Amino acid sequence: MKDIAWSELSFGYMPTDYNVRCCYRNGKWGEIEVCSDEYIKLHMAATCLHYGQEAFEGLKAYRCPDGKVRVFRMEENAARLQSTCRGIMMPELPTDIFVEMVKKVVRLNQEYIPTYESGATLYIRPLLIGTSAQVGVRPAEEYMFIIFVTPVGPYFKGGFSTNPYVIVRDYDRSAPLGTGIYKVGGNYAASLRANHLAHEKGYACEFYLDAKEKKYMDECGAANFFGIKNNTYVTPKSTSILPSITNKSLMQLAEDFGMKVERRQIPEEELATFEEAGACGTAAVISPISYIDDIDTGQRFMFSEDGKPGPVSTKLYNHLRGIQYGTEEDKHGWTTVVIE
Repeated sequence: MKDIAWSELSFGYMPTDYNVRCCYRNGKWGEIEVCSDEYIKLHMAATCLHYGQEAFEGLKAYRCPDGKVRVFRMEENAARLQSTCRGIMMPELPTDIFVEMVKKVVRLNQEYIPTYESGATLYIRPLLIGTSAQVGVRPAEEYMFIIFVTPVGPYFKGGFSTNPYVIVRDYDRSAPLGTGIYKVGGNYAASLRANHLAHEKGYACEFYLDAKEKKYMDECGAANFFGIKNNTYVTPKSTSILPSITNKSLMQLAEDFGMKVERRQIPEEELATFEEAGACGTAAVISPISYIDDIDTGQRFMFSEDGKPGPVSTKLYNHLRGIQYGTEEDKHGWTTVVIE
């Protein structure tokens, strides 16, 4: 194992030894290649650079107390990538190739998988880009699929702790029936300015309302939202929200705990009725929300008077992390052991 201060890692990029690649040419996917070069030779007229034919995923590998290395729900990531491919006209990568490449890149870079005690993980970034040179808006003819990995610490500096959010109305992350349901880079570019302004005002992240009516809760920056009340897990339903694998998992765990689960539109005023609220995604798992400010109306929706995560969020977080690390029963078969 590499001599790295794992517990001091932030969430960022660190070079590792290998990445894996697979190219699509002449209507078919080629052989999986192992590469030690961090760079891609790309034509200046590549479709990904001009017309946004680019998609990515994010998942993690966990070094567990039993010595094994597990990956969480990678078939779900493969399925979501395939959905994105259909949405922006790219060839779908078969699930078996995706899974084989995830396993290969983790095993090749196992020296970079942080220790269990550190709380850090190995982040896995699959990336699919249109590479053929053309000028004119149409799908590429050639594509490159790459997976690289990097060890990461907590997404937020405080780890599992509450953070304040702010509602933004002057910016939309994604339009209804647009690309919000797909994991494409353009959605994240669209969030950069609002996120910057939120940070300037002292908030951890921005919170978007629906782009059509500005009435309903949409996404917390790049994460899904959930609220807890009356033993019910409530999360938005929208045609502009990326379907989060973490949120899907939390909904299942909530049901396992005997809670009701509601996926529906959430009007902003309903925030006042939630006992707890959080943002969820691969990077942070759950980021509990202390409060959400609506600067335009002067209203503050408070979810944590003492600044600590609520009991339901804590229970969900601990159980999901336990499954990922192999310390809780994985009764839904979510994890795959990639290194014994």
